[in-house]
Amino acid sequence: MGNMADRIEKYLKQILEETEEGYVTLQRAVLADEFSCAPSQINYVLDTRFTIERGYMVESRRGGGGYLRIVRLVVSPQSQFQLTMRQLIGEQLSHKQALGLITRLTDEKILTLREAAIVKAVLSRTSLGDVPEQDRLRASLMKYILATLCREDL
Repeated sequence: MGNMADRIEKYLKQILEETEEGYVTLQRAVLADEFSCAPSQINYVLDTRFTIERGYMVESRRGGGGYLRIVRLVVSPQSQFQLTMRQLIGEQLSHKQALGLITRLTDEKILTLREAAIVKAVLSRTSLGDVPEQDRLRASLMKYILATLCREDL
């Protein structure tokens, strides 16, 4: 059935799909009890699998009245996707962040698996070579790729 992190991720994605609001609000302790795990396991899943690059924003408040709010970021022609992504990418983009963003674009059906493979190859450490400013170059390339994806005349 997969490891604990996989099960927690699957559960959270399922309840996000079922909500009309586009977000869910949960309590970390209740979720940890439901999966019979430590709250740190919930934190791990949120920190690694519900990132902005993958299309989620997590708001968290700790303590007795604390909560977790997971918001699914929507990609649509009407949204300000390109602007949001450009701000998110900033001046530098690590290889790990790029892979997360490519995964999101694939999950959202914006990139096909073949296109994703091409983008991964272009942004890889190997193809960028020994450039001292590799993360800056990767960010610039990803911004151009996103601009191309958002063009309506293609």
